[in-house]
Amino acid sequence: MSNRKLNRRQTWRAEKIQQERKERAQRKERNLSRQYQSGELSSEQQGLVISRFSKHFEVEALEGEDKGKIHNCVCRTNLGNIVAGDKVIWRAGSDGTGVIESRLKRFSLLERPDNFGRLKAVAANIDQMLIVISPEPSPQPNLIDRYLVAAELLGVKPIIVINKIDLINQDNAELIAGLLAVYENLGYISVSVVSSRHLETRLGKLPQLIDGRVSIVVGQSGVGKSSLINTLLPEAKLAVGDLSAATGEGTHTTTQAKLFHLPSGGQLIDSPGIRDFSLWHIDLQQLQQGFIEIASRIGLCRFRDCKHEEEPGCAILAAVETGEIEEIRFDSYERIKAAIIEQQKRFGQS
Repeated sequence: MSNRKLNRRQTWRAEKIQQERKERAQRKERNLSRQYQSGELSSEQQGLVISRFSKHFEVEALEGEDKGKIHNCVCRTNLGNIVAGDKVIWRAGSDGTGVIESRLKRFSLLERPDNFGRLKAVAANIDQMLIVISPEPSPQPNLIDRYLVAAELLGVKPIIVINKIDLINQDNAELIAGLLAVYENLGYISVSVVSSRHLETRLGKLPQLIDGRVSIVVGQSGVGKSSLINTLLPEAKLAVGDLSAATGEGTHTTTQAKLFHLPSGGQLIDSPGIRDFSLWHIDLQQLQQGFIEIASRIGLCRFRDCKHEEEPGCAILAAVETGEIEEIRFDSYERIKAAIIEQQKRFGQS
């Protein structure tokens, strides 16, 4: 069922009801025990969304006698998108089911637009992004840059994880090293790992980097995100796919974002593998802020409305000319900029 449009009074009442539910859930004296009477739900309590499948949600109880248990829940209408990582107020049923009553405030939300310009929430309350790449399929600098822009705008820490380093050879070693040098020179952290089930595991400093954090694992299909999570959390037992023989690209094994707890504290959110991650929903000023080497030079151009294209006295173009801004990064910036402008025209936003 699609959400019906509410008028101002209905919206106010819905918000008031949600606030009352939150306040009841936060009262220490509330009764969190199950009410196993026919058709009766427990009182409100806090939960953590583990995953979403269409209109159904896996919610972990964060308190009460069911603490740590997973419940299959449905959601009240007009609560907006609820995704893995969201904290919610919910009520338990008598058979391992439940109902999400309201969503608590988020501190971050990763979104991406679909082909129709509609924003799709991916995961909530993350504070770190693991951008996974590998020698095969070959890294796509523009895709890496789009993830980095998203991380910068969200205010979350990005870490570039090079998986399958056993596949680095004389044909791709220079490419990989050069690409990593670009990002490391900008101050981004990178870590090299092997997470194949057929080889000895090598995780380097990755476990220390994710302890105590809520990290989302992102990257194109086939880079080994599921293998990486299986190595860090063997009990996850995620399906692992092979590269397509026809395209050399990965096959999708994860279809929905799912949250996993780390033994030493913190959480990992596995995201669906994609071959594209668009930024059509941001504006050009946000795009400039997402490229840190461009953001640091904003305001230094001769003209205040400089578009960094061919204007005289452009500080950005001058930095590209001297090599202070890498050409590969500026090329990514221009390609993303062109895509944003094209989509804004397509959806009548220009």
